[in-house]
Amino acid sequence: MSVRGIERLHDVRVMSFSKLFFVLLVLSVFAVPLFVPGVFGADGESVAASAIDRAEVAMVSAYAVVLDAEQVGVNVSGLLAELNVGGEYLVDARIWFGLGDFENATRLAGLCYDVGEEVSNEAHGLRNEAHGLWVTDVVVRMTGSMVGVVVVVFLGFVVWRVFRRRYNRRVLGLRPEVVSGES
Repeated sequence: MSVRGIERLHDVRVMSFSKLFFVLLVLSVFAVPLFVPGVFGADGESVAASAIDRAEVAMVSAYAVVLDAEQVGVNVSGLLAELNVGGEYLVDARIWFGLGDFENATRLAGLCYDVGEEVSNEAHGLRNEAHGLWVTDVVVRMTGSMVGVVVVVFLGFVVWRVFRRRYNRRVLGLRPEVVSGES
Protein backbone atom coordinates (compact mmCIF):
# COMPACT_ATOMS: atom_id res chain seq x y z
CA MET A 1 0.00 0.00 0.00
CA SER A 2 1.37 3.41 -0.94
CA VAL A 3 2.02 6.26 1.45
CA ARG A 4 -0.97 8.17 0.04
CA GLY A 5 -3.21 5.15 0.55
CA ILE A 6 -2.09 4.85 4.16
CA GLU A 7 -2.61 8.60 4.69
CA ARG A 8 -6.11 8.40 3.21
CA LEU A 9 -6.94 5.38 5.38
CA HIS A 10 -5.68 7.28 8.42
CA ASP A 11 -7.75 10.35 7.45
CA VAL A 12 -10.86 8.18 7.03
CA ARG A 13 -10.28 6.56 10.43
CA VAL A 14 -9.73 9.94 12.09
CA MET A 15 -12.84 11.35 10.39
CA SER A 16 -14.89 8.28 11.37
CA PHE A 17 -13.64 8.52 14.95
CA SER A 18 -14.45 12.23 15.14
CA LYS A 19 -17.95 11.64 13.74
CA LEU A 20 -18.49 8.79 16.21
CA PHE A 21 -17.25 10.97 19.06
CA PHE A 22 -19.60 13.79 18.02
CA VAL A 23 -22.59 11.44 17.82
CA LEU A 24 -21.80 9.93 21.23
CA LEU A 25 -21.38 13.41 22.70
CA VAL A 26 -24.75 14.53 21.35
CA LEU A 27 -26.42 11.34 22.57
CA SER A 28 -24.88 11.74 26.01
CA VAL A 29 -26.16 15.32 26.22
CA PHE A 30 -29.67 14.08 25.50
CA ALA A 31 -29.32 11.03 27.76
CA VAL A 32 -28.08 12.90 30.85
CA PRO A 33 -31.46 14.49 31.69
CA LEU A 34 -33.04 11.04 31.64
CA PHE A 35 -30.75 9.57 34.30
CA VAL A 36 -29.72 12.51 36.46
CA PRO A 37 -33.12 13.14 38.12
CA GLY A 38 -33.40 9.49 39.16
CA VAL A 39 -29.91 9.47 40.66
CA PHE A 40 -30.20 12.71 42.59
CA GLY A 41 -33.89 12.42 43.44
CA ALA A 42 -34.79 15.67 41.68
CA ASP A 43 -38.12 17.27 42.29
CA GLY A 44 -40.73 18.22 39.67
CA GLU A 45 -39.20 21.64 39.08
CA SER A 46 -35.85 20.30 37.89
CA VAL A 47 -37.57 17.62 35.79
CA ALA A 48 -39.70 20.30 34.12
CA ALA A 49 -36.68 22.57 33.62
CA SER A 50 -34.67 19.79 31.98
CA ALA A 51 -37.67 18.82 29.81
CA ILE A 52 -38.01 22.43 28.67
CA ASP A 53 -34.28 22.65 27.93
CA ARG A 54 -34.43 19.40 25.96
CA ALA A 55 -37.44 20.69 24.01
CA GLU A 56 -35.61 23.94 23.21
CA VAL A 57 -32.62 22.01 21.89
CA ALA A 58 -34.91 19.84 19.76
CA MET A 59 -36.68 22.90 18.32
CA VAL A 60 -33.42 24.70 17.51
CA SER A 61 -32.06 21.56 15.87
CA ALA A 62 -35.28 21.10 13.88
CA TYR A 63 -35.21 24.72 12.75
CA ALA A 64 -31.61 24.32 11.54
CA VAL A 65 -32.49 21.17 9.59
CA VAL A 66 -35.51 22.90 8.03
CA LEU A 67 -33.28 25.80 6.92
CA ASP A 68 -30.84 23.32 5.37
CA ALA A 69 -33.71 21.62 3.56
CA GLU A 70 -34.97 24.97 2.30
CA GLN A 71 -31.53 25.80 0.90
CA VAL A 72 -31.60 22.71 -1.32
CA GLY A 73 -35.00 23.69 -2.69
CA VAL A 74 -37.48 21.78 -0.53
CA ASN A 75 -40.90 23.35 0.08
CA VAL A 76 -40.80 23.76 3.86
CA SER A 77 -44.04 25.67 4.43
CA GLY A 78 -45.68 22.63 6.10
CA LEU A 79 -42.62 22.08 8.27
CA LEU A 80 -42.62 25.72 9.36
CA ALA A 81 -46.28 25.40 10.38
CA GLU A 82 -45.37 22.36 12.50
CA LEU A 83 -42.45 24.30 14.02
CA ASN A 84 -44.91 27.04 14.98
CA VAL A 85 -47.07 24.46 16.78
CA GLY A 86 -43.98 23.19 18.60
CA GLY A 87 -43.06 26.76 19.50
CA GLU A 88 -46.53 27.29 20.97
CA TYR A 89 -46.08 24.16 23.09
CA LEU A 90 -42.73 25.50 24.28
CA VAL A 91 -44.20 28.90 25.18
CA ASP A 92 -47.05 27.22 27.05
CA ALA A 93 -44.56 24.99 28.88
CA ARG A 94 -42.59 28.05 29.98
CA ILE A 95 -45.80 29.74 31.15
CA TRP A 96 -46.88 26.71 33.19
CA PHE A 97 -43.35 26.44 34.58
CA GLY A 98 -43.50 30.07 35.68
CA LEU A 99 -46.87 29.43 37.34
CA GLY A 100 -45.44 26.48 39.24
CA ASP A 101 -47.45 23.75 37.47
CA PHE A 102 -44.47 21.52 36.68
CA GLU A 103 -46.56 18.57 35.54
CA ASN A 104 -48.20 20.54 32.71
CA ALA A 105 -44.89 22.19 31.92
CA THR A 106 -43.23 18.77 31.56
CA ARG A 107 -46.11 17.42 29.44
CA LEU A 108 -46.06 20.42 27.08
CA ALA A 109 -42.26 20.32 26.85
CA GLY A 110 -42.55 16.64 25.90
CA LEU A 111 -45.05 17.52 23.17
CA CYS A 112 -42.71 20.25 21.93
CA TYR A 113 -39.80 17.80 21.90
CA ASP A 114 -41.86 15.28 19.92
CA VAL A 115 -42.84 17.93 17.37
CA GLY A 116 -39.20 19.03 17.04
CA GLU A 117 -38.00 15.48 16.47
CA GLU A 118 -40.79 14.77 13.98
CA VAL A 119 -40.06 17.95 12.00
CA SER A 120 -36.33 17.23 12.06
CA ASN A 121 -36.84 13.69 10.75
CA GLU A 122 -39.27 14.85 8.08
CA ALA A 123 -36.92 17.63 6.96
CA HIS A 124 -34.03 15.16 6.73
CA GLY A 125 -36.18 12.88 4.59
CA LEU A 126 -37.30 15.70 2.30
CA ARG A 127 -33.76 17.01 1.96
CA ASN A 128 -32.45 13.56 1.07
CA GLU A 129 -35.29 13.11 -1.43
CA ALA A 130 -34.52 16.48 -3.03
CA HIS A 131 -30.84 15.58 -3.22
CA GLY A 132 -31.72 12.25 -4.86
CA LEU A 133 -33.89 14.03 -7.42
CA TRP A 134 -31.09 16.49 -8.11
CA VAL A 135 -28.59 13.65 -8.65
CA THR A 136 -31.03 11.90 -10.98
CA ASP A 137 -31.57 15.14 -12.90
CA VAL A 138 -27.81 15.65 -13.26
CA VAL A 139 -27.31 12.09 -14.51
CA VAL A 140 -30.16 12.43 -17.03
CA ARG A 141 -28.82 15.76 -18.29
CA MET A 142 -25.28 14.45 -18.61
CA THR A 143 -26.45 11.33 -20.42
CA GLY A 144 -28.66 13.40 -22.72
CA SER A 145 -25.78 15.75 -23.45
CA MET A 146 -23.43 12.90 -24.26
CA VAL A 147 -25.99 11.24 -26.53
CA GLY A 148 -26.65 14.60 -28.20
CA VAL A 149 -22.95 15.16 -28.86
CA VAL A 150 -22.59 11.66 -30.33
CA VAL A 151 -25.66 12.19 -32.55
CA VAL A 152 -24.42 15.60 -33.74
CA VAL A 153 -20.95 14.24 -34.53
CA PHE A 154 -22.41 11.19 -36.32
CA LEU A 155 -24.86 13.27 -38.35
CA GLY A 156 -22.11 15.76 -39.18
CA PHE A 157 -19.95 12.94 -40.47
CA VAL A 158 -22.82 11.51 -42.55
CA VAL A 159 -23.71 14.92 -44.00
CA TRP A 160 -20.05 15.60 -44.80
CA ARG A 161 -19.70 12.28 -46.64
CA VAL A 162 -22.90 12.87 -48.64
CA PHE A 163 -21.82 16.42 -49.51
CA ARG A 164 -18.35 15.22 -50.52
CA ARG A 165 -19.78 12.51 -52.78
CA ARG A 166 -22.15 14.94 -54.51
CA TYR A 167 -19.42 17.52 -54.89
CA ASN A 168 -17.00 14.95 -56.36
CA ARG A 169 -19.67 13.72 -58.80
CA ARG A 170 -20.39 17.25 -59.97
CA VAL A 171 -16.73 18.23 -60.28
CA LEU A 172 -15.73 14.97 -61.98
CA GLY A 173 -18.78 15.15 -64.25
CA LEU A 174 -17.85 18.61 -65.54
CA ARG A 175 -15.94 18.90 -68.75
CA PRO A 176 -13.83 21.84 -69.67
CA GLU A 177 -15.50 24.11 -72.18
CA VAL A 178 -13.42 25.77 -74.81
CA VAL A 179 -14.47 29.26 -75.66
CA SER A 180 -13.28 30.68 -78.95
CA GLY A 181 -11.54 34.00 -78.98
CA GLU A 182 -10.10 33.74 -75.48
CA SER A 183 -6.50 33.04 -74.89
